[in-house]
Amino acid sequence: MTHLTLSVSVERFALKVPFVISRGAKTDAVVVAVSVTDGQVSGRGECTPYARYGETPESVAAEIEAVSARPDILGSRVALAAALKPGAARNALDCALWDYEAKSSGVSVAERLGFDPMLGVETCFTLSLGSPGAMAIAAREAAGHRLLKLKLGGAGDIERMAAVRQARPDARLVADANEAWTDDMVGPFLAAAAESGFELVEQPLPVDADDILEGLMCSVPVCADESAHTAADVRSLIGRYEAVNIKLDKAGGLTEALAMAAAAKAAGFRVMIGSMVATSLAVAPAFALAAGADWVDLDGPLLLATDRDPPVQFADGLMLPPPSRLWG
Repeated sequence: MTHLTLSVSVERFALKVPFVISRGAKTDAVVVAVSVTDGQVSGRGECTPYARYGETPESVAAEIEAVSARPDILGSRVALAAALKPGAARNALDCALWDYEAKSSGVSVAERLGFDPMLGVETCFTLSLGSPGAMAIAAREAAGHRLLKLKLGGAGDIERMAAVRQARPDARLVADANEAWTDDMVGPFLAAAAESGFELVEQPLPVDADDILEGLMCSVPVCADESAHTAADVRSLIGRYEAVNIKLDKAGGLTEALAMAAAAKAAGFRVMIGSMVATSLAVAPAFALAAGADWVDLDGPLLLATDRDPPVQFADGLMLPPPSRLWG
């Protein structure tokens, strides 16, 4: 077994403007970066600790550092999955191992998974939660993006959706309520989303209120986000959701995200590939899933004032294939 050593760091990247969702606002992205190396070849990964799931940068860094004393874990993505729970820490390590394996073998992740690395994918561009007028202005300013994702927050969401649609009659629209709706909002708010031509609404209700969606005839497809972390969660979504948002930080890395995508498609769900607000190093592994997705939401680097070098390139609303020097 090749002996790998590990390094971990907590890093902060300022945002261009504050990013606001129903749970609060942030002015920078705090990420945990990992590198594994055999002394000649290195692999990198990045994760975003999420307070919603009880994670902090310090707790995630400590989980990762604890693995450094376990060479069996560092040498195997299978052993890693057995040792760490799904979440940010496992994600960073899992992606670092994928990158290391690609660079040490000379076989890219794209080649291993059999997708065309030359094709770009259309990604959402996210509009922060704000007043209807402010979100309409942001939508007009995002004229180069054809697929917009609105962050919603409960009261006022009907007006927000209508204002953005009026501002951008040409755009494809999806929305993310981040668990902010109540049971009495679901019916009328989804009807308003349909009237404004939305394609999808993510996680309208809190996780413990999923049962309200049971058998509900929704006028717009509803996507599970906070309610779905791993492949094992997929079956519980049947009859409640029509789509699943797969994020590597929830799943615990590319390995589990691939399994989750397969499980979702086998169960008849449509798939969104998403990410947290993070750098190009975080979204690069998720690109491996993008070609088979119905929606892609990997615009995190576009929200940053500065990014990794080299970064993922975006053009005309498309995310282009990540450079191999960055990852994979």
